[in-house]
Amino acid sequence: MAKKENNPEVFIKNKKVLLMGLGILGGGVATSRWLVKHGAKLTITDLKKRKDLQSSLLKLKPYLAKIKLVLGRHREKDFKENDIIIANPGVIVHKNHFLKIAKKEKKLIENDLSLFFKFANSPIIAVTGTRGKTTVASWLSQLLSQKYQAFLGGNTPENPVLSFLDGLKPENLVVLELSSLQLELLNNAKPKIAIITNLYIDHLNRYGTMEKYAQIKSNIFKNQDASDYLVLNYQNQWTKFFLSLKSKGKIYFVSSTALPLTKNGVYLKDNKVYLQENKKQIFLFPLGNFPEKWGRHNVENLMFVVLAAKIFGLSLQEIRKVFNLLTPVKFRQEVVAETKNLTIINDSAATSPEATIAALERFKNKNLYLISGGTDKKLSFNGLAKAIKKNISNGHLILLDGSATKKLIKELKKEKYLQEYFLYDSLEECFNQVLFLAKEKQSKSIVLFSPASASFEKFKNEFDRGEKFNQLVKQSVK
Repeated sequence: MAKKENNPEVFIKNKKVLLMGLGILGGGVATSRWLVKHGAKLTITDLKKRKDLQSSLLKLKPYLAKIKLVLGRHREKDFKENDIIIANPGVIVHKNHFLKIAKKEKKLIENDLSLFFKFANSPIIAVTGTRGKTTVASWLSQLLSQKYQAFLGGNTPENPVLSFLDGLKPENLVVLELSSLQLELLNNAKPKIAIITNLYIDHLNRYGTMEKYAQIKSNIFKNQDASDYLVLNYQNQWTKFFLSLKSKGKIYFVSSTALPLTKNGVYLKDNKVYLQENKKQIFLFPLGNFPEKWGRHNVENLMFVVLAAKIFGLSLQEIRKVFNLLTPVKFRQEVVAETKNLTIINDSAATSPEATIAALERFKNKNLYLISGGTDKKLSFNGLAKAIKKNISNGHLILLDGSATKKLIKELKKEKYLQEYFLYDSLEECFNQVLFLAKEKQSKSIVLFSPASASFEKFKNEFDRGEKFNQLVKQSVK
């Protein structure tokens, strides 16, 4: 049988490939293994030095004889001499000096997700958005696993996509969570279903404008055709922008109110969820106590899940099992410890003020303590300052110092938040302080760790930040 054009062997074997950014989270290791397996002449370059990359290099030990390492620096000649450049998602593609050189030299620039889309032979559901994408992708894979062998991957260190690509079969199904960072180089994405949960102000430190950010998000659907589906949030203000790009896929919506008859999708009415297709409505299920149990913000996430499952062929009976299948998503308003007098919630994945506002609304309580703060992404903290003034009592606010924290403090002063708060340089100090305060209370207290900002001044990423918090909880709460 002749080798197909989309065969990795044809694309990669004996090509000189440069991996820009090995990293320490696992994605770079999976990419390196996959490239070597398929015959690439691989060079890895990373600004980190060998000692900082030891955990990743140890995992690559069986492959290192076939890999050239250029560590602690990037060299212009590597970007000129290699045929294919694989960029780590952390690299700011449109600003990076070395990628500009590669582009000028007409080198092929890829990332792990663009390679995945190039060679995957299974149907793909791709999920992006400022908020909710992790929950939607996770819950959707759980629901679809009733009928399919579903693989979950994308924007998560636990499931690098190239670690399971070669084992995929046409009858399998893939659910991908895609961040804007991964979408920057994703010019070949053609998912069967593309979902954009919402778009809010975020990543302005990287993109400068919201329109640029939205344009990057639109890469998720721009290659779709009439056999594909695009699912959008009917209420979100950026939906009109996405519609103006004239997707060729079938358009469906998720809405918190009844949809116009001309629109297809899933909507909420009188605390019940309905499906509307071709001007006909089908009752799906009552919400019951779902908003109280999971939070009002997760109602939209649930509707995205059931709509995608319906499009993909699950029966109403299978879809209605969703409530029995749902599990908490790590670092997303996750209850990590509960005692007689204390509940601790890890919301480390809250990297924007809006995410923390949602958490404050869900867990509002007179004995609510908030640990927040981190690295600025050029976002506004006015709304969060208002929410803190409304929900956080005197002495119940503990701040982790950082560039975003300084902005938040300024907004709190503007809002005349006159309550006492604590400011510390380490997460351990923040946690010890909140434990001391909470233990003084006679009634049950809630500790919410919801940073509302990025993590890279003190942590590798929000996952590392979440793990560090969990370690502190494990050491202190019995």
